[in-house]
Amino acid sequence: MSVENRDHIVKTVIPGSIAMELGVESGDLLVEINGREVKDIFDYHYLCNEEYLTVVIEKPTGEQWELEIEKEYEEDLGIEFENGLMDDYRSCSNHCIFCFIDQMPPGMRETLYFKDDDSRLSFLQGNYVTLTNMSEADIERIITYKMSPINVSVQTTNPELRVKMLHNKFAGEALKKIDRFVEAGIVMNGQIVLCKGVNDKEELERSLSDLAKYAPVMQSVSVVPVGLSKYREGLYPLEPFTKEEAGETIDIIEKWQKIVYEKHGIHFAQASDEWYLLAEREVPEEQRYDGFLQLENGVGMLRLLDKEFHQALDMAKGSEKKKNVLVASGKLAAPTIEKLSKEVKAKYPNVHIKVKAIRNDFFGEMITVSGLITGQDLVAQVKEEEADVLLIPINMLRSGEETLLDDYTVSQVEEEIKMPIRVVQSGGEDLLLAMIE
Repeated sequence: MSVENRDHIVKTVIPGSIAMELGVESGDLLVEINGREVKDIFDYHYLCNEEYLTVVIEKPTGEQWELEIEKEYEEDLGIEFENGLMDDYRSCSNHCIFCFIDQMPPGMRETLYFKDDDSRLSFLQGNYVTLTNMSEADIERIITYKMSPINVSVQTTNPELRVKMLHNKFAGEALKKIDRFVEAGIVMNGQIVLCKGVNDKEELERSLSDLAKYAPVMQSVSVVPVGLSKYREGLYPLEPFTKEEAGETIDIIEKWQKIVYEKHGIHFAQASDEWYLLAEREVPEEQRYDGFLQLENGVGMLRLLDKEFHQALDMAKGSEKKKNVLVASGKLAAPTIEKLSKEVKAKYPNVHIKVKAIRNDFFGEMITVSGLITGQDLVAQVKEEEADVLLIPINMLRSGEETLLDDYTVSQVEEEIKMPIRVVQSGGEDLLLAMIE
C-alpha cells in the first residue's frame, strides 16, 4: 500500500486505548491486519473484532512495525482515520423530488452540494441510504460482517411510486434488498419523507403495512414531513402540510403503533416532532419512543429534552444569582424551550431567560429546525438584544466544527452581536446548566 493513500492514515489515537499503549501515533499508516489489506472501514471493523491480531503500521519515516495484539473480542483498538470511511465516498445516483440539497442556493461551500448514498455511512453515522447504490458485493459484506443497524430511506413500498419519487428506474427493484437483510437478521431503521399528495394517506398506509411485516428486524420507521426551502424553482411542485393533514398523518402512524405493539412489543412507526407541533397535539410519552431510536430524525427530541431538563431541575439547589440569558432556537423547538425556561424561575428567581425563535430568512420560513439556521440570520435577529450570554444548540454548527451552515464562525457571530456565546449540547441537563451557571 502506498504511503500516499491518506485514507488509511491515523488521525487520532484515543487516550488509554490499545493503540496508544503500543505506540501508534497520528500520521501513522495502517498497512494490513492479519495479513489482509484493509479496503475500507467495514473491513477494518470486521478484521479488528478478533481476539488475536497482527497489525502492520508504517511510520512516516517508512519504518514498518508489526504489532502482536491479544484483546477481548470486539474490543476497539482506539484508532480514528483521516478519512472516516478509509475509502472514497459514494455519491447518490437518484434525483429525489424532495431532496433538500437541490433546494440550496448557489455559492455555498462545495461540500454542501455532495449527495451521499453510502451504506458505510449508514452504519457509521446513521445516514439513510436508498439501496439503489448498493451492489451485490456490498450486500454480501454487510451480511457477512453483520454490520447493523442499517438505516434505509424507504419513502414508499409501492415500486412504481418509488421509481417516480427517486427518479431512478431501479428504485422499485432495490426494495427487494430489504428482504435479504431481514433474512440475515440485519437490524434496520426505516425512514419515510412524506410528500403531500404523493406518498401520504393511502400510500402511507400501504407502506407501513408492508414494512410492519419486517418487524422486529426492522425496529423502527420514522415519518418526517418534507422540508421545503424557498429555492424550488424548476423542481417538483410540493406543498406544506396543513394542521388537519398533520393530524391525519399522526392518526395513521399511531394506528400502526398499536398494531405492531400487540404483535412484537415495539411501537415501530414513529412520527417526528414536527407533526405534533403542526397538529397542535402533545408529543407522546417516553415509552412510545422505544428508547429514542430516531432522535437524529427529530423523533422524540422534545420529549427527551423535557425529561432530562426536569430531572436536572429537580436536582438543582437553586440560588439568588443574577443572570440575563438569551436562547436562540429554531421556531420548531422554541415554544418547548420557552416553557422550560419559565420553570427555572421557581429556583432561580433572578435568572431572566428570553427565548428567541430565529426566523429562517435564508432558506425560507417553512424551514423551522435549528440545524438549518445560518450565521447571517442569527446575527440579524439577535444583534439588538441584550444579555450576559447567548445560548445556541450544537446542531446549529457543522459536526465537529465551530462554523454555521454559511461559514460564519462562532467567534465571528460573537464579534458582530457583541455578546459571548455558549454552545449547548443536545441534552436537557446541559441546557439547564447553561441557563443557570
